[in-house]
Amino acid sequence: MSQILINFNGHFIPHEDKSVSLLDRGLLYGDTLFETMRAEKNQILLAKEHLDRLCLSARLLEFPCERTKIENTLSQISAALKQDVSRLRLTLSRGSSQEFSLAASEDHWFALTATAATPLTLADRELGTNCVLAPNHRSNPVDHLPQMKRGNHADCLYAADFAQRHQAREALFIDQGLVIEGSSSNIFALFGEQLYTPPIGKLVLAGITRRQLISAAIEFGLQIMEEALPFEKLATADEIWLSNSMIELLPVATINNQPVARGSLWKKIHQLYKQRTADLTSANFCL
Repeated sequence: MSQILINFNGHFIPHEDKSVSLLDRGLLYGDTLFETMRAEKNQILLAKEHLDRLCLSARLLEFPCERTKIENTLSQISAALKQDVSRLRLTLSRGSSQEFSLAASEDHWFALTATAATPLTLADRELGTNCVLAPNHRSNPVDHLPQMKRGNHADCLYAADFAQRHQAREALFIDQGLVIEGSSSNIFALFGEQLYTPPIGKLVLAGITRRQLISAAIEFGLQIMEEALPFEKLATADEIWLSNSMIELLPVATINNQPVARGSLWKKIHQLYKQRTADLTSANFCL
């Protein structure tokens, strides 16, 4: 049986033992923040970078975020991991309220779960993945602020479900003819020695993996173009990649059943990314 670990407010619990209030604002309104992290054996990759982003979002939205306590919990759970690769989900909630209010309650909480994950193989990456265009639009209910990983994630959930029902791994959001991102990924397009990726902002998430891939590409010698990316431009790309913490870098093979150009530069960038990730994880967060 696959390992499932649950830690609630710093304490390990059986998964059947924990419940939250029916008045919890995460349940009522999707008012939570979350991070998804990859662990390889007992090392949580880029944990510091994930916590930096979570704490920034918490500060912007006035969420309780007890960083030291969360760091201690990450240390506890990392020591208990037994899988080659695990998916960690860290969630923050303001707690329950009978009022239509954002004020944090005394029962605010954080939860950390760890489950076994099946990593992509080299063969998976060489095969590439299929994408479709999302039928809906990417949204940001607090669009006076940058895009964040908020629990109110229905736009991405519906897009991901659409992709799955059309035998694709990812759905790409399009906004006024521009590629924004995937339902759970950032996107890159290679044109010669220029690597394009949509700029972060109110619709595009500042992905942790995205940032490290950009650094790896610069180290390799590519020119990074954080610019608007018209969907039609993808037809002339040399390579198209998706990125997130779990897939890392995954080449795209088709979009809406139409083949796209394939190359092999992604292998070198992924190799540099893995080295950067190992170095940063060792240097920044000693678990």
